[in-house]
Amino acid sequence: MKKFLSLLICSFCLAEDINNIYEEAKKQEELGNYKEAMLLYKKAATLNISKEDTYLFNLKKNHENEEDRTYTTMKKEFYLKQIDRLDDEETEKSLEQLITKDFNLYPYKKNYLLPVNYSFNDIEGRKNTETTFQISLEKPISYNFFGLDESISAAYTQKSFWQTTKDSSPFRETNYEPEIFVTLPYKETSILKAYKFSLLHASNGKNEEESRSWNRLYLEGYFQFSNLFLIPRIWYRIPEEKGSDDNSDIEDYYGYGDLTLFFAYKKHTFELLLRNNLKLNDSNKGAVELNWTFPLPEFLSTKNTYGLLQLFSGYGNNLIDYDREINKIGIGIVFSR
Repeated sequence: MKKFLSLLICSFCLAEDINNIYEEAKKQEELGNYKEAMLLYKKAATLNISKEDTYLFNLKKNHENEEDRTYTTMKKEFYLKQIDRLDDEETEKSLEQLITKDFNLYPYKKNYLLPVNYSFNDIEGRKNTETTFQISLEKPISYNFFGLDESISAAYTQKSFWQTTKDSSPFRETNYEPEIFVTLPYKETSILKAYKFSLLHASNGKNEEESRSWNRLYLEGYFQFSNLFLIPRIWYRIPEEKGSDDNSDIEDYYGYGDLTLFFAYKKHTFELLLRNNLKLNDSNKGAVELNWTFPLPEFLSTKNTYGLLQLFSGYGNNLIDYDREINKIGIGIVFSR
């Protein structure tokens, strides 16, 4: 009995030690110290404890903190518990990436699917009801390169308009937006939190008469008033040669900037985009877009998935319609807010 008790105490202490090493390894990985993190992971793996014991200990820990688990941590746990360690560090890192699929890609703008997106405008050759979805990802490039606590990232956003109610269900329009930007925190005031400089390209990937594209430099600020954020943005269009400019008058419809208001209340978010060319005459053009995200009913709900109601009225709903007034309503789900 004493031997069994001693073995039990020893096993518990050893499991606790592994957990501490594993937690420190995760901290080092989050700080970008990948070499130190890998050494700690190796140390935890080579301790004299069976995979079954480690699995049972982690199972208990994860059960107590089930809401804190993510798909990424689950794949990391699988890698640590099930995959044998290799002697070559670079080979092991490649294997880890292949299994965990952890390439430091993050959501950028909203990722959503609107199965039903209805247009109140009757346009020849189109169905009023279509499906719209957006994919948006960010890849961090560096942090504090200039010593200003800034972050440099690349991002890609794709928004597609899919005529699912039409024969053969063609994609009538897809807009592509790659960009590279620098975000800097602002520490001198409690209101302005950060600002961003970006180089943004937008195009629809089409040829000849249906081709639309433009390049912009923009400056964006983030102001916080409790749970309300104001995000003004101004841009400068990079000039193109007249012979190759597909939409020389696009600024007459998009203007020279926009304003986003973001309000969070409990599990709901409200995002209002306002855009206007500021011409106080018959040439005044603008747009309004409202996005409301809300909790789904329990039988439909999954972690980090919400309902989305989107309303749009004005110009520039997509590049092919930059000079056409559109009024739309869409309902669906959002996977990142």
